[in-house]
Amino acid sequence: MQVRVQEGVFDAGVELNAFSARAEGAGAVVSFTGIVRDVAGGLQHMMIEHYPGMTEKAISAIVAEARERWSLADALVIHRFGQLAPGAPIMMVAAASAHRADAFAAADFLMDYLKSRAPFWKKEVTAEGADWVAAKDDDEAALSRWD
Repeated sequence: MQVRVQEGVFDAGVELNAFSARAEGAGAVVSFTGIVRDVAGGLQHMMIEHYPGMTEKAISAIVAEARERWSLADALVIHRFGQLAPGAPIMMVAAASAHRADAFAAADFLMDYLKSRAPFWKKEVTAEGADWVAAKDDDEAALSRWD
């Protein structure tokens, strides 16, 4: 299991290749990479803040829960903080298991919980000003399928 919260950019292809190589006994690897979107147009950048130590601990607990629910050979979560431009990679999850069903389910679970429970604060900066990104009802509702 690896959890990284970092300011610097990562190469999803390099990360996925390294993850796949170390996932002993895996027959399936599922990954997802999130990219900073310019939803409304005019996004200059996104600022992501977090509390070091607390954030890694919270994400590690989410990964540990995924490992309890599914038979995983390995799991990876990378999440960036700081100033990110539109199109930049913001986060990545990967799950490896003997069979694809567990890998898909675990990656989906990790995404849902990271979106709603990981302690990050995001601010969108445009020419008109800056606004904090509010929690979305859809993201919260997505958690109910894991009860």
